[in-house]
Amino acid sequence: MSQSYDAIIIGAGIIGCATSYALGRKGWRVLNIDRLPACGYGSTSGSCAIIRPYYSTLDGSAMAYESHFYWRDWADYLGGVDIDEKGLIQYINCGSLVMKTSLNDFMKPCMALMDELGCPYEEFSPEQIVEKLPVWNTESFGPAKRPDDAEFGVANEIPLQGAVMFRAGGYINDPQLATHNIMRAAEKFGSSFLYNAQVTEIRRSNDRVCGVTLANSDTIDSPVVLNVAGPHSSKINQLADVEKTMKVKTRALRQEVAHVPLPEGYNSETACVTSDSDIGVYTRPEHGNSLLIGSEDPPVDQHEWVDPDDYNHDFTEQWRVQVLRVCQRIPNLGVPNQMRGVVDLYDVTDDWIPIYDRSDLNGFYMAIGTSGNQFKNAPIVGEMMADIIEACENGNDQDKSPIDFQLKYIDRTVTTGFYSRLREINQDSSFSVLG
Repeated sequence: MSQSYDAIIIGAGIIGCATSYALGRKGWRVLNIDRLPACGYGSTSGSCAIIRPYYSTLDGSAMAYESHFYWRDWADYLGGVDIDEKGLIQYINCGSLVMKTSLNDFMKPCMALMDELGCPYEEFSPEQIVEKLPVWNTESFGPAKRPDDAEFGVANEIPLQGAVMFRAGGYINDPQLATHNIMRAAEKFGSSFLYNAQVTEIRRSNDRVCGVTLANSDTIDSPVVLNVAGPHSSKINQLADVEKTMKVKTRALRQEVAHVPLPEGYNSETACVTSDSDIGVYTRPEHGNSLLIGSEDPPVDQHEWVDPDDYNHDFTEQWRVQVLRVCQRIPNLGVPNQMRGVVDLYDVTDDWIPIYDRSDLNGFYMAIGTSGNQFKNAPIVGEMMADIIEACENGNDQDKSPIDFQLKYIDRTVTTGFYSRLREINQDSSFSVLG
């Protein structure tokens, strides 16, 4: 079997589908290939799907703030409310509440970035935090500790100084359905999707990519191949032999997210996303009257870098650690005997900022290092990658003259060079993530 396409995208997660949609709208004939049985089945399905405008860098914050409007106007982005027989996702625009701590310099740098972008926020006093979340204990317990520490749960003399509420935030109720929505929109523009198929070779001719070979020996031709393989991104880059010249690379990081019953007094209808570096966790309400709890990767939690094809899929003591940390903040939170939630992988770069770029192999592109922090940006990333690919294929040197990308809602231009594979490690990064 031999076929040909204008572009092959390795991966059918939310960013792979969004890029397929964006290229299709430009008239490209695109094939997405995924080793799983359907779109959005990999790390996308395990995403906490949190929408928030704040990052530690200006460009990252600009992209994130812009994303709020894509999700708010979801049907417009897709081209109609009837695009998917399964219906459209819901954006639960409940806001995101970030505790002020010494680790985030009491949110002063973040608020300065928001001021520059014109992104609104509100400063909450401890009393206003409790008004919003009556179950909340506003004592300080930082820095984040593990339960076997003798000081775990012992409050500091000075309580929390407050929090910052970002109204342009919340979460998506079904990340896999969001991906299906975009996949259906991409199909309307001619994109095709091949599932249960593993790429085993990136073929090249005269220093240019010319297609891929699958595990069943089928070959598919294309002058453009895009790596959007999530936690498998480094393995695909190794197939293409492009890693040796990259200054920033990716690795797969194992993560656990806990789901626990909401405690008495926690109103899921009025609650919001929370980020709390004082105890090293984030939370959001979850359907089924549950609270979702993820780690913000405090220094006392060791990173577990893994082979994406061989890692522990079971819950460990880390599940209990995260729940007990939230018990400091919500004293009446129960700790169930049965562990529920998600065990999955992040695709992480060395500075936790993604790579959206070409490679040294002509025609081979990358949208990688995205898991855990770029779900919210997927619609924008798809359009950005389509512009990068089109510009490069028309002769632009992305390394010397990275294209600018216009954020249409907030009317701001960002340089795609911020996401270059050749950048130095960005020391302004938080080197962490909010699911």
